[in-house]
Formats: sequence, C-alpha cells, structure tokens
Amino acid sequence: MSPEMNRREFLTSAAAATAGFTIVPRRVLGGAGFVAPSDRITLACIGFGTQAIREIGGILASPDVEVVAVCDVEKDGVNYLEWGRNQIRDGIRRLIENPVWREGFDRVPGGRDVGKEIVDTYSAKVRGAAPSKGCATYVDFRELLEKEKDVTAVKVMTPDHTHAAIAIAALKKGMNVIVHKPLANRVLEARAVIEAARAAALATHFLPASEGAGQQQALDMVRNGAIGNLREIHNWSVRPMWPQFPTLPAGTPPVPEGFDWKLWLGPSLDRPYHPDYSHTNFRGWYEFGGGSIADMGHYSLWPIFQLLDLDAPTSVESTPSHVSGVDGNVCVRIRNDYSFPAACTVRMRFASKGSRPGLDIFWYDGGIKPAAPEELMAGNKELAEEGMLFVGDRGKILGGFRAENPRLIPDEKMRAYRVANNIPEPAPPPPRARGEQDNRPRVSPRDAAWIEAFKGGPPSYGDFQLAGPICDAVNLAAISLRLGGRRLLWDAAAAKITNVPEANAFLTREYRDGWEM
Repeated sequence: MSPEMNRREFLTSAAAATAGFTIVPRRVLGGAGFVAPSDRITLACIGFGTQAIREIGGILASPDVEVVAVCDVEKDGVNYLEWGRNQIRDGIRRLIENPVWREGFDRVPGGRDVGKEIVDTYSAKVRGAAPSKGCATYVDFRELLEKEKDVTAVKVMTPDHTHAAIAIAALKKGMNVIVHKPLANRVLEARAVIEAARAAALATHFLPASEGAGQQQALDMVRNGAIGNLREIHNWSVRPMWPQFPTLPAGTPPVPEGFDWKLWLGPSLDRPYHPDYSHTNFRGWYEFGGGSIADMGHYSLWPIFQLLDLDAPTSVESTPSHVSGVDGNVCVRIRNDYSFPAACTVRMRFASKGSRPGLDIFWYDGGIKPAAPEELMAGNKELAEEGMLFVGDRGKILGGFRAENPRLIPDEKMRAYRVANNIPEPAPPPPRARGEQDNRPRVSPRDAAWIEAFKGGPPSYGDFQLAGPICDAVNLAAISLRLGGRRLLWDAAAAKITNVPEANAFLTREYRDGWEM
C-alpha cells in the first residue's frame, strides 16, 4: 500500500493540466536574485492581527512576492492579546530594524495601519525599493477585491467565521488564495470553499498544511511492520492559550474608535460588541472560532490525513469538560452551546481502505493527555505535555506534538529496530555558538510551497482540494462538543448527520442579510 500515491497523483495531474507550453521567467534572464515586477506575486493581506505580524517577515523576505495592500476592520488595535509581554512589538522592531519603534506604547500592535507601516518601512529600509505608491489599506475586503486590479493573490488571516466568505469572493475574482486554519468553521462552508477552488481551477494553499516529516517517519515504521497493524493515533495539545469563557459577556462597552464591529461580525447575526468576542478571544466561541482542534489539530493531523489517504470520519464523539456555578445558593452545572470547553477529548473513527484496516484518531486539549503507556511506565517515564502516539496491535511509536523525532517505545525496541534496518543512531545537534543569533527573516517552507504554486508550479501540498476530509472531521468535532459530547454518525456523500437530526443545523449558520453563501 502507498497512501502517498493519491496525493502525488493529484499533484501530477493538476500540474499537467497547465503544462501545455513553457514560459522562461524574466528572473532567469535578469540574473541571480532578480525578479522582474511582471513575475512577482502581488499579494493582499486580509486580516493583520498578531499572527499575521508573526508571519509577515518571511513573506516580505521573498523577492517573488510584493505586498501591495492590507485589509483589516481594526485600524490600530487596543484589545489584541499576545503570548509574551511585548513579543509582537519586539518582533516588529527586529523586522524593520528600528529598536525604539513605538517606545512608550502600552498596547499590543495590530491592524491595517500597523500592517502598512511594516510593509512600507521594510520595503524602503531593508529591501531598499519601496513601492511607488506604498501599501494600500482597506477596512472592507470587498472594496479591496473590487479596486485592487493588480492583486493576484490574497492571504486570509481573519477570525475563523469569515474565512469562507473572503476566500470564495477572492476565488471568484480570479485570485490565488491562502487561508489560515481553519478553511471555515462550518462543514458546508468549508465544502463551498473547496468547490469554489475547483470551479476556478486556481492554485490555492491551506497554510497549516505540511508534508509532515515526522509523521512520514512514523508511518514508515508502521509499513515496516514495527508495531503491526496501526489501530489508533493519539494527539494532545496544551491549547487553549486564550480565555474560554463559560458564560456570555455581560455589559455593552462602546465599540473602540477605529474598529468596525459590523464588518468584524461579517456573516454572523448582529449582537452587541464586547472585547471578549474579538481578536484572539474569537477562537473560544462556536460562532466565531474552531476551538483548539482547529487551531492546532490541522498542523499535526494534516499529514496523517494525506499520508494515510483518509476519507471523512464515519463517526465523531467527544467528552467536553464543564464548569459549575451557584444560583441562589444552589450548585448548578453551567450548560451552554456557545463556547468551547476548557478541555476535551475527541474520538474520530475512520473506515478501512484498501489494505489499511479501520483507524481511530483521538484528540486531547486543555491539559488532558492519554494515560502513560506501559512501555513508558516500566522505565518510570511520563508523556510530555504535547505529543503524538501511534498504537498498533504489536507496539507503539511516540513522537512530539507533530510527531517530531518518532521512536519506538521502550528505547531498547527502537535500538533493535535501528540495528535490524541498518539505521544509524541520530547525531546530536551541533552546539550553537554563544551569542550567535540571526534575526533576518527567511521564507518558510510553507510560504515557499504556495509561492511556487502561485507562480505556475505544481499544486502545493496544501491545495484546498485535498482538505475535504480533515475539514469535515474538525468541524464535526465542534458540533459534537457543542451538543455536550454526542456521538455523530456521518454520511459524507450526503453531507448529513444521520443519527442526530437536529445536529445538521450546525453544519451551516444563520446568515446576516447580504452575507448568505
């Protein structure tokens, strides 16, 4: 069996469809490092919060890409969150080579004005070639798509509930599209994005996708018979790292100046503004986010879906945590269908396919992880706070959260496997010289993948048309959690939950007028 074949066949056939003639890029004629303006990807960044800032350096470092516009409903934010004090500000300082940028400011930077300043300053100072008219800014993505005639691609990094609307609109305009996780936070919206990409016949890229070197190594061991038939994969994360509010926000604070609340809501029904909904907090709400599994599960599980050629799950069930409160001196369990739990487990079942038997994938977050395997307990060892465990009927493989450095357990079994397969012991990483630090931004492998595809190369390993099964799985997990852990039986062909009819309402959402899909 070669689970890699389906993906490879897709990439090959899709590339062949555009291979009828050959163009020699002008950068080849212009010498090393030269990329003619006509050969560059002109990119619009839609959504410019803290994560977009973390990722912009690698894009700006590419000579193949020119960022010509940024769009965000936030002008210069006052409610962004970050993972460490001044992390975002200090990252911008290094990027634009200004050690005193925003000295004295007491808020986390983000928004369209910050995006424009970063792009224009980097272009002028680091690239030494600022665009003649500077980076344009927009509040409404629809205006950007209408006015920016030279934009060839967009990167979507808005809250999850707006991903589908923006991606579909851009595809209909003939633009290449990059979307951060998730593709959409509703099953039917994700399917609509995939269908729009198929109809447009354009190169696309799902940003959390990767080829998964660690997962590939683990599955190579499985194919070599190291653990017998693969039966289960366990994946656990320390997320969430944002507040998971157990009750709806109270009060109606004023909308901050420079923040367009109506546009932030996008397709969602009207509700009063509250900062507990917006910026990083959105991830914890069923309406606006996808929870921890959407935030991090796409990274670690994408290669699993591709390498094992998984279809959509046949069933999804979950165990959400709950919180309790007091109502009139009575202890009560707080029940809600509006926010993700602080912690949960999810079990997804996959049917057998070809010579591969059926398989269960387990997800854990909020500090929950599987029980330590006997193979670790015998050596008085414990599981790390994040990781991935492959369980077969004759052994186990343990790796990091994204299956980095996978190894058979216990250690003596891994040593025997290396000897039997003539695999040398891994060399220790070379020591880093004291004081050695290189802060120059570099194009990341995942950015290199979409850049190559958008410039006419083969489809990337994150092409939207590969995303159907994992999008179904992640969004069905959210529905199961929303219903208190109900087991959902899924008919992927009919796009229908067959055993809990009322759950089908959550495959889509109620749309605000003018935002229907």
